[in-house]
Amino acid sequence: MFGIWGHPDAARMTYYGLHSLQHRGQEGAGIVVTDGERLKGIKGDGLVNDVFDEKKLDSLKGNGAIGHVRYTGKSGIENIQPLLFHSSSGSLALSHSGNLINANDLKHQLEMQGSIFQTNTDTEVLAHLIKRSGYLATKDKVKNALSMVKGAYALIMMTENELIIAQDPNGLRPLSIGKVGDAYCVASETCAYDLIGAEYIRDVEPGELIIINDDGIHEERFSLSGSNAMCTMEYVYFSRPDSDIRGINIHTARKKLGKQLAIEANIEGDVVTGVPDSSISSAIGFAETAGIPYELGLIKNRYVGRTFIKPTQELREQGVKMKLSPVRRVVEGKRVIMVDDSIVRGTTSRRIVRMLKEAGATEVHVCISSPPMTNPCFYGIDVSTHEELIASNHSVEEIREIIGADSLTFLSVEGMMKVIGKDDLGKNCGQCMACFTGEYPTEIFPDTPLPYEKEMK
Repeated sequence: MFGIWGHPDAARMTYYGLHSLQHRGQEGAGIVVTDGERLKGIKGDGLVNDVFDEKKLDSLKGNGAIGHVRYTGKSGIENIQPLLFHSSSGSLALSHSGNLINANDLKHQLEMQGSIFQTNTDTEVLAHLIKRSGYLATKDKVKNALSMVKGAYALIMMTENELIIAQDPNGLRPLSIGKVGDAYCVASETCAYDLIGAEYIRDVEPGELIIINDDGIHEERFSLSGSNAMCTMEYVYFSRPDSDIRGINIHTARKKLGKQLAIEANIEGDVVTGVPDSSISSAIGFAETAGIPYELGLIKNRYVGRTFIKPTQELREQGVKMKLSPVRRVVEGKRVIMVDDSIVRGTTSRRIVRMLKEAGATEVHVCISSPPMTNPCFYGIDVSTHEELIASNHSVEEIREIIGADSLTFLSVEGMMKVIGKDDLGKNCGQCMACFTGEYPTEIFPDTPLPYEKEMK
């Protein structure tokens, strides 16, 4: 997500911001702008470049804008964010990162009270709650709505005359504030600020509500902060290496994970290679600690998206075939230590191991810079059932046999927390480790929607 207020070319700045965040989703993109009198939006399927051209950007006039890239979910252009709603009392646009775990229950209640839903997203529940609130001020309507929802939500909302930013009480999804000139901006990752020349100011705190309008920035709370629980997979996989989250640089965090993994694995090999792109930093850290040369044993086709976040298993498997190629002269006749960030379903790992061996590797030792993922995520990551998770149904040795590796090592939970549990100043950051430990930071409702379960089946 990206938003900006107080810039004469807000739509174009949002376009650039979304480009920096393209790694977070390639299924759809949208931008909504305000000119102070009305909201106008354009959205469509595909990459940011596929959706927007000069003509479309020129048509989006205004000094405030919010944008969103979608990584998976319900099909249909109506489900692409930002969601835009018009009413006699004013318009509202919403961008949401995360997943509301009590959305099904709330949606049922709202429908019983007469609400008609236009999308299949949990985000629309928020819009109905906001519009049905009896409060007069928009910020009070938002506070009232947020008091009823549970789960993970980093939110950027916009009316005709203000941006409204909110972070769930546990801070499960990243969100920060920056400034470019006199304009304030907000983004899911700090890497978006570099492209537009913005200065990072700070992270949005858990339970915080921020209003940005022509009078400046106004900060208050809608909830007491819970236990800080930033998603650990942001550090492991999702975020770009040049982003900082909660005072921790992603490249540095991944490099430390690789170093710790090398200590725990204690494996001999001839070369270390990382699976592009999210595992490169960990592989470099592993190689430095193990004293084994790091080499580019795998090359990525830059025109293929991320296989983990493709919406169907068939597309993921096809994506792996197109995505990576082994460098035969690097791996041939070598004992290869392949460092990857995670094993979710096992499909990618199995194909990569096979490719490396077909390219002449005598041994392939797989080292994973995170613990076994044994539990589903209810907070917005596309891992929805125990059946999909190979580590939930098989031992480490069984996984090793399935993927065809000569050895398989996962980083321990203790090792992970040792290296990324604190920021550069030694402050305890707090992470959600539920997918590794089964300890969820929020209550899980009986009707908690398993994200995208229909598509996955």
